[in-house]
Amino acid sequence: LQAMSDNEQDWLALKPQEPSPSQCCGSGCKPCIYDVYEKELAQWERAKAMQDKSLLMGKKEQSNNSELNPDTFTAFSVSSVEQLTEDTYQYKFELPGNSSLQLSLGQHIVLRGVVNGLEVQRAYTPISPRNAEGYFEVLIKCYEAGLMSQYIRTWKRGDMVFWRGPFGGFPYQPNKHGELLMLASGTGLAPMIPILQSITDDEEDETFVTLVCCFPTFDKIYLKPLLQDLARYWNIRIYYVLSQETSLEKLPWSYQENTYTGRLNEDLMKTIVNSCRKKPFVLICGSSAFNEDMSRYLKAAGIEENSCFVF
Repeated sequence: LQAMSDNEQDWLALKPQEPSPSQCCGSGCKPCIYDVYEKELAQWERAKAMQDKSLLMGKKEQSNNSELNPDTFTAFSVSSVEQLTEDTYQYKFELPGNSSLQLSLGQHIVLRGVVNGLEVQRAYTPISPRNAEGYFEVLIKCYEAGLMSQYIRTWKRGDMVFWRGPFGGFPYQPNKHGELLMLASGTGLAPMIPILQSITDDEEDETFVTLVCCFPTFDKIYLKPLLQDLARYWNIRIYYVLSQETSLEKLPWSYQENTYTGRLNEDLMKTIVNSCRKKPFVLICGSSAFNEDMSRYLKAAGIEENSCFVF
């Protein structure tokens, strides 16, 4: 009988742990961390019924072949850390050889961190060009009290970090839409960047783009040099909406004519939509409150829901 209970305990120790809510990033990943758990649980139940632990050998959730995979976490090495603003960083990760992540446009990947013994997962969108070889880059805003932020702040060059994916994405096709109106708040800029770069890299793509970036202040705008470069293309316009700036006078003159102070409200949305050169298809990325506000203002400006995509 004693042997029986030891065996039971062995099996219990091997039983996969149900994910806690903090581990689900809430981005609708396929498979979600809960899907992976269900799969592992079924595998465990089958192995236990057959009293055959070797059936669990394949269940390592970390892969060593350094290729991104939606089902398992893969380790990538941090190759550089660059602070962009007081709370936002750009992290560069190494890819083996000259390989690339092969993401579709606007796809995100899921990061796993362990903080105080608690596993946390969050979704981030790489901002590196789709065909970048040997590396990928991610833009991350760290929050004072954020669990994942506490973990991310400790990263330094050479650290191994676990990612899985890719998930989601916007099925962009060149010249399918006359004009894209991109509404981005803070790091919501991330999924817009690869789409913008694919348009400017393709001479045949004549899609107009109006990008509206919402930040609190001028100092908090990320990736200014990259955005300034993109704005030089004939088909790209970039506006800034700065909620905490009161006057444009202190801004560099090159920013003054395409920057608004205050919030992106219903009136400003109508102005921007009316200034579009063609009827726009809208991409939205920000906090859930931002996304809801934008959807409401767009409706008031006459843009139907089927002409919007929310990341």
